[in-house]
Amino acid sequence: MASSIKLTLALFFTCSLFLQGTLAEVVCENLPENLCSFAIASSGKRCVLENYKNEDGKLDYTCKSSEVVVERLSGYIESDQCIAACGLDRTFVGISSDAFLTQEFTTSLCSPACYQNCPNIVDLYFNLAAGEGVYLPALCQKQKTSPHRAMFELLSGAASAQAYDSMAPVPAPAPAYYY
Repeated sequence: MASSIKLTLALFFTCSLFLQGTLAEVVCENLPENLCSFAIASSGKRCVLENYKNEDGKLDYTCKSSEVVVERLSGYIESDQCIAACGLDRTFVGISSDAFLTQEFTTSLCSPACYQNCPNIVDLYFNLAAGEGVYLPALCQKQKTSPHRAMFELLSGAASAQAYDSMAPVPAPAPAYYY
């Protein structure tokens, strides 16, 4: 008897997830500004918050679809828990790799709470890092062992960091003897 109740509840829960997914289509232009950043439309396009001046000349915000398509997470609005765990803010305007320039952001992004639980954010910043020539998993690994080294690699580019790693002390030249 108890197992049939559990089965019924599990079936109900599963069906409710499918029903919710089919009834609630996410359209960036219909999202309020407090849900826009880090959302993905049902079409698979990332949502971005943009600012503009309204008729009164005051700064206002609108949510727009970007041209960036995400294959696996269409119709997704990022949770507040992930926003906090990853050190982000829903009022971010646009999408930029500039966040990598602060050690606090990289520490938050690479933390287990973010990196292991927030695939949408990790996917976004994985692609932004790749655009800068940085492999995010390697950056996060360096962040754990040597945060300052991770920042050096990010700021100087992967090639410079590899060259730095391969440099060995150069021995002093042998004195030249002339006869």
